[in-house]
Order: sequence, then structure tokens, then C-alpha cells
Amino acid sequence: MKKMYKNKKRNPRAKKENFLTKLLNTVITICLTAGMVWGLQAYSGGDSLKFVHLSDVHFLENGSNTTFKMIGESPRLLDDAVEQINEQKDLDFTMITGDLIDKPFEKELRAVLPHLEKLNAPWYFAFGNHDRCVGGYLTTLVYLDMLRQSNKNFTFKNPYYSFEPKKGYKVIVLDDIITNQITSNGLIDETQLAWLKKELDKSKNDTVLIFMHVPVIEPFSSPNHKLKNATAVMSLIESYKNPIGVFQGHYHATKVTQHDNVLYVNTPALVSYPNAFRIVTVTNYKDKVTFDLQWVETREKTIQKMAKLLVFTGSIYAGNSEDQSGVYEIKK
Repeated sequence: MKKMYKNKKRNPRAKKENFLTKLLNTVITICLTAGMVWGLQAYSGGDSLKFVHLSDVHFLENGSNTTFKMIGESPRLLDDAVEQINEQKDLDFTMITGDLIDKPFEKELRAVLPHLEKLNAPWYFAFGNHDRCVGGYLTTLVYLDMLRQSNKNFTFKNPYYSFEPKKGYKVIVLDDIITNQITSNGLIDETQLAWLKKELDKSKNDTVLIFMHVPVIEPFSSPNHKLKNATAVMSLIESYKNPIGVFQGHYHATKVTQHDNVLYVNTPALVSYPNAFRIVTVTNYKDKVTFDLQWVETREKTIQKMAKLLVFTGSIYAGNSEDQSGVYEIKK
């Protein structure tokens, strides 16, 4: 027996309410999606730049260990660093902030370059006080020419230069080495200071990364190693309000100091205890920039133990945990 159903007339009002409900749900969904996208962009979807900061390699072929530098082991330490760097994913570049070689001879530079040619990512360089000598054959021009011949990514003809590794980022490399006298002090002359100001003026909307050998802020006091016009350099850099990171070497020490929107980072030497370098990830968010500093020690542990025995106190050079690794934030 078939059941008979009567056709029910649809209520126009109910039909209209159903349509409005669907429309409202669609609008809410769109708004929530847009809010989630904005939130991700503001807090978790920033554009990142990843690089290695390597300093004070002091490479010397057939060298001997000194009072606190493992010069004789410098080739092995460099090879281990290169291997660890090549294990990093999505690396944009490596920056060496001076004292690549221990003696400013052409044969030493020629010997170290094949080790660096093994790096997978581009690498760049800032001069250290051990890289050139007064009246020596390995002049600035010769040094730069050899770098250009060995490194296809290094195209610069001046000891200080700048480039944009990625949109929103500006890299500035300074030359603070005194070349007309034998000294471990540093200086940035008026010509270079004027150039630095122009570069910073052009980069007010960028995250700026400055690399140099002799630091603006000393990790510990050493009158014979300091930057002579550090106050002037600091005043210029800190007159800008965009996020700025300053990466330095020279003292073979580990130290991080933040002055408002400027982060000063001293990275230890590869050649002496703690025989380490840094992996740095800088991320631009909508309202801030973060600097994720990761401290990487050599895997040549026997060499590292020997190096620690040669220093007066390891804590001066290794710093504390906050100086080694951590995430530092700069508000925009």
C-alpha cells in the first residue's frame, strides 16, 4: 500500500531567512579567513634571511700553535666548519669578518681559498688586521682581486661595500682596519663614515646587517684592540630607528648587546677557544624583527680541549648562555 504525501507549500519567509543565514555564514567565513591570514603574516609568516657568521679563522699552512691560537690546526678547524655549514638548509650566505689568514702572504690566501670554494652557499668577506700588512705585497687590491677570481659571488672592488641579499634586507660590509701603521686598533675614516651614512639613509625601511672586524662595542676592555672612533660610529648607527644588526669579531669573544633597535653581536674565533661560529636567522614580521642566534662549536673536540687549556679563562671568550644562543626581538 502506497503512502500518499501532500505537497507542502514552501514558506517564502523561511526561504528568505535561509538565504540570509547562508550569506551571513559566508561573510563570517571570509572575515575569519582574512583575519587568520593577517595574523599569520603578522606573527608567524615573516620573510627570513639565514646566514653564517664566521670570524678569525687565522688560516696558516704548516703553522704551529701559539699561546692561545690553534694555528697548527687551523686547516682542520676550517674544514670542519665548512662541512657543518654545508649541512644547513636554506642558507643564504656565509660572512667572514676578518683574519681569514694569520700571515698576510699571497701564498696563505692562495692556500685557504680552495677550502672556502667547497661552500655550497655564497660567501663574503670583511678585512681583518691580519689580512694585510704595512708595505707588504698582499695589498688591498691584490687581496680583492684574488677573492674575485676564486669566488664568483664576490664581485666587489672596494674593501667596503653593500648588497641586498633579499627584499627588505640590506647588508653593509665595513673596512675598519688601519693600513698605514702596525696596530691592532681599528678606525673608520671620514670618507667611509660619509658612505655609511648614505647607505643607511637609503635603507631606512629595511632590516640592515652591518659586518666588520673591529667591534663598535668591546666584549671586554682592551685599549690596544678597540675601534678608535667607536663613539662616532655608534652615534651614527643608533641615529636610525629601523632594525639593525652589527656583527663583529677581532676579540675572539662571544658577546651580545642590545641598544633599543640595534643588536651588537660579537662572534668568537674559529682558531681559538671556544672554536665556534654562529648561524643567524633574521625574520621580518609585520610589527617586529627577530634575530635567532645559534652557536655552533667545532666537532674537532680534541682540538677544542687543547684550545681551552691555552686560554687564561674560557668564560671571557665563550660568554654566557645568552651570549651564545637565543632569540632577540626588535620592535618596528
